[in-house]
Amino acid sequence: MSSMMAAGSRRMLVPLRPRALSQQRKILAGLAAAFAVTLLSVVLLISSLPAASSPPSRRRHGIHAASTTARGPPAHCGAMSASLGEFGDMMVSMLPRDLAFTAFVASPESFRRVLGLRHNDSAAGLKASDDTYAVVSRVLGFSAVPLRLRSGDVALHGTARLLDLDSVSGLKVHAWRDVDGALVVNGVRSECVDIVRDETVVHVMAGVLMDAEFERSLSLQN
Repeated sequence: MSSMMAAGSRRMLVPLRPRALSQQRKILAGLAAAFAVTLLSVVLLISSLPAASSPPSRRRHGIHAASTTARGPPAHCGAMSASLGEFGDMMVSMLPRDLAFTAFVASPESFRRVLGLRHNDSAAGLKASDDTYAVVSRVLGFSAVPLRLRSGDVALHGTARLLDLDSVSGLKVHAWRDVDGALVVNGVRSECVDIVRDETVVHVMAGVLMDAEFERSLSLQN
């Protein structure tokens, strides 16, 4: 009796195997197809990333190229590489030649317009020369920071946190780089940048860096 039941169960199980295998093959085929579609989607996504990120990079390089070719440095920057003007040269000469500094030096016109210093002041006598030296040395304290900082080291405005520095006199110096390549330091734009004097990097500014107290003293004198 038992042998008959075993034989019957074998006869019942045998027809189910091909059907089960067929279902398994269909499931595996479906999984393989889904995996292939997913893998293809990932590959397409990865391959599209460089194309999506390259336009901003080209725009940044385009801005940099425009700043150096379309506008370029003013014509007098070449001359300033040799001479910063009487008071600019005086200011830089006060810095140690073998130590790293960055000096945001006022242009000759800014020395005249803002500080009232003119070429004849240093040759007008001992009293005038002493006063001129005192003013220039005071401005140097606001304008020099104890590190070498080229314009390319400063982030473009709006792309990163502004650069915060302390001058040798303790004035807070906030710097960023404009899209045309000019530096803007405490609201004062540069006229020429990256002039190297020994270990000092000089940026010629269209204004004078100073604190509120010194600015008030100038207004009282005027």
